[in-house]
Amino acid sequence: MQFNGYWEEERWNETKHIYTFKDNSILEFISFDKFGKAHGPRRDVLFLNEANNIPYNIADQLITRTREIVWMDWNPSEEFWFYTEMLPSRKDIDFITLTYLDNEALDEISLGEILVHRNNKQWWTVYGEGKLGEITSRIYTGWRIIDEVPHEARLERYGLDFGYTNDPTVIVAVYYYNGGWILDEKVYKRGMSNKEIADTLKTLPEKLVIADSAEPKSIDEIRSYGLNIQPTTKGKDSVRSGIQLVQDQPISITKQSVNGIKEYRNYLWIVDKNDKILNEPEKGNDHFLDATRYALETLGRLKQEVTYWDRIFADELSGQSPRKRFNKER
Repeated sequence: MQFNGYWEEERWNETKHIYTFKDNSILEFISFDKFGKAHGPRRDVLFLNEANNIPYNIADQLITRTREIVWMDWNPSEEFWFYTEMLPSRKDIDFITLTYLDNEALDEISLGEILVHRNNKQWWTVYGEGKLGEITSRIYTGWRIIDEVPHEARLERYGLDFGYTNDPTVIVAVYYYNGGWILDEKVYKRGMSNKEIADTLKTLPEKLVIADSAEPKSIDEIRSYGLNIQPTTKGKDSVRSGIQLVQDQPISITKQSVNGIKEYRNYLWIVDKNDKILNEPEKGNDHFLDATRYALETLGRLKQEVTYWDRIFADELSGQSPRKRFNKER
C-alpha cells in the first residue's frame, strides 16, 4: 500500500517501528508508560497522540527533549495538564479546535456513527463540537492500555461478534494474567464471509470461540469447518448484566487494539433530554465490546464452577463430605 505515494514499504522497520525517509530523517513510533522511558535521545519534532492519556511528567520530559516543535492532539473529554499546567504559563502555544467537519477523509459509516450521538449533549460537546466537557455517561472506565500481551499470559477464549455490510466482524482474544483479563483485537473488518472467519480463526492458537447467539446458522457453518465454537447465552436483561460483569473485572487492552480502544472510550449510557443518565447503553459503537462480553460471561461462569469443584475435591481429601460442610456453613 503506497498511501498517496508517501509510503514505501522497504523503508519501514517493523522491529524498531521506524520509518526512514530518503534524506535519512526518521519517523519513530513509540509508547511511554514509565517516566524512565522518556529519557531517550533528543528529537526535532514530537507528536503526542491522545495527549490526555499521557502522564504530565512523561509529556514534560519528552517536550523538554524536543528541539523544534511539538504537536499534540486529544479529545477534550475532561480537563488535564494542558489546561492546568501549560496553557496558563506558556506564551508559545497555538491552540486550535478541529472537529469531524475538518476531516476530509471521513467515510460515510464513520460519519454516521458520529452523527447518531447528536442527542447526547455531553458526548456532542466533546466529540461533535470539540469543546472541553466531561463525559459522565461512559460505561467502562479504568482499563489499562498495555504495549503487548505478556508471554506468561494464558489464552482463555475468543469472543466473536458477527457483521457484514454496515457492521464489522470482530474477533477478540481474551487472556488471563496476574489476576485480570487482557483483551487483544484480532479482527475488526466488514464484508467477511463465514468461510473467511473460519479461515482466520484457524490461523490463531486453538481455543473455544464464543459467538453471538443471534446467528445460529453462521455458528453452525463455522463449526462445520472443524472449529470449537459455541453461542453465547442470552436471556432477560442479558446485556445490562453482562456489562455489569465486565465492569467488575480488572481489564487491560493492547495498544494495537485501536478499534477496541475507540469503542471503550465512546461506549455510553443513553442520556435523556434532561441530561439524566438512563440504564440503557447506546447501540452501534459496541462490536468489540459485545465480543468481549460474550467471552467474559462464559469465563465468569467457568471460574465459579471450578471454584465449586475445587472445594468438593478438597472436602474429599479431608474426609469431610460436601453435605456436612454445607450444613456447617449454613
